[in-house]
Amino acid sequence: MNFRRGQHREDPEINLIPFIDVLLVILIFLMVTTTYSKFTELQITLPTAEAEKAHERPNEINVTVDAKGNYTVNNVPVSFQNVAGLAESLKSAAKAGGADSKSPVVIINADQFAMHQMVINVMEAARLAGYDKLTFAAQTGAAK
Repeated sequence: MNFRRGQHREDPEINLIPFIDVLLVILIFLMVTTTYSKFTELQITLPTAEAEKAHERPNEINVTVDAKGNYTVNNVPVSFQNVAGLAESLKSAAKAGGADSKSPVVIINADQFAMHQMVINVMEAARLAGYDKLTFAAQTGAAK
């Protein structure tokens, strides 16, 4: 039996405003209670080695790179247009140093403020010259 014949029945609605409010409160709660861990420094302990100095030093080529982009090979300033020019300087330094059948060791002494590309140029020049032994010079500092 329909006792309300003249009245139209309203469709039920879901009010989304309180639902959104509850979700925002939950979101804020999760953001506040979540802890974010930040790694400010990677803590590592480097291995140490005790070794005697080599009695016989191999043929060495010392390449120095300063922060301004100047290169020296065995304390002789060099200028070059491309990496192949630096490779030729390395070859001539090896011949002047009395290179025997062994490949010389290229020691790269780079300033701490030298650009990475300058050091990569030396490495590429050593590869082009056919020298496969590279090392980097560093100074020892006080432990932090």
